[in-house]
Amino acid sequence: MERAFHNRMSGFRRSKGIPTEGKLHRRRENTHYSNANRALPERAFHLCSGKGFAYICPLTKGVNMSDWVLILGCSTGHGGATARRLAQDGYGILGFHFDRGEVKRQALAFRDELAEINGGRVHFWNTNAAALETMDEYIPKIEEITAGKPLKLLLHSIAFGTTMNLLGEKHVTRKQMDMTIHVMGTSLLYWTQKLHDRNLLGRGSRVMGFTSEGNYVAMEGYGPVSVAKVAMEAILRQIGWELGQFGITANAIQAGVTPTRALTKISDRWEDWVERTRYRNPMRRTTTPEDVANVVSLLLRPEADFINCSIVYCDGGEHRSGRIY
Repeated sequence: MERAFHNRMSGFRRSKGIPTEGKLHRRRENTHYSNANRALPERAFHLCSGKGFAYICPLTKGVNMSDWVLILGCSTGHGGATARRLAQDGYGILGFHFDRGEVKRQALAFRDELAEINGGRVHFWNTNAAALETMDEYIPKIEEITAGKPLKLLLHSIAFGTTMNLLGEKHVTRKQMDMTIHVMGTSLLYWTQKLHDRNLLGRGSRVMGFTSEGNYVAMEGYGPVSVAKVAMEAILRQIGWELGQFGITANAIQAGVTPTRALTKISDRWEDWVERTRYRNPMRRTTTPEDVANVVSLLLRPEADFINCSIVYCDGGEHRSGRIY
């Protein structure tokens, strides 16, 4: 009976054009990957593989993709944790930071740490990544490093802006507002435009940025940053809409309250924020940079090819909690 069932199923597969096991086996052995596919990290094929036969995901098929990622704001916080995680995943790291003094020395030590992880495939540049002149100067260098192949990821993680109220005796100035919106928001657009013009974003590339609950909740001193975050979300949504047809996706990641250096710049009461968050969060803890880095890593997988124009929450449910402080 089992043999008869097997024969019937084999006939059904043939009638429907479904390969039998023998054909699957031969297909796997005879599968030819182009030079473009050989350039992809080996893990991409493992992640794209079905059991028993080779399967190449639609959005990465035939792509001459590099395994380099570009992180704007790479030395600490979410950007630093993401750089470490992606180096562990085997990616080469291209990073911009803007540090001085002891923090600069820490950034250089961190660069060396990453080089130990991924075999020295790390380039850090200590300059203002939001400046248009910086983009024009360094994009040709990035193109040379990737041999003209598209980046797997462009990640915006710059946390530098004015934290002041919009109104009152001491309120934000136009210059401060414009600077904050550009550095933490619109600079991502100009990076995307310039990289896309040089074909450094291609099918399978990701564009991402970090946002926060302050994008829809008003709080002390957060007004300018909130405006910048909302602008960045709109930019990512539009990038995903315009470039999605080419297999390039764009998403924002909303992290919960995270004890980082950037948080200490927002409010003198940041320690109270952390304690209240632990009470409010359904998982009774704050978000960590490593939590966020793990989400970025997940979104680089082929299985995430169809996630686009979205806000992905990484906060343990914090943004949905109705718990009162």
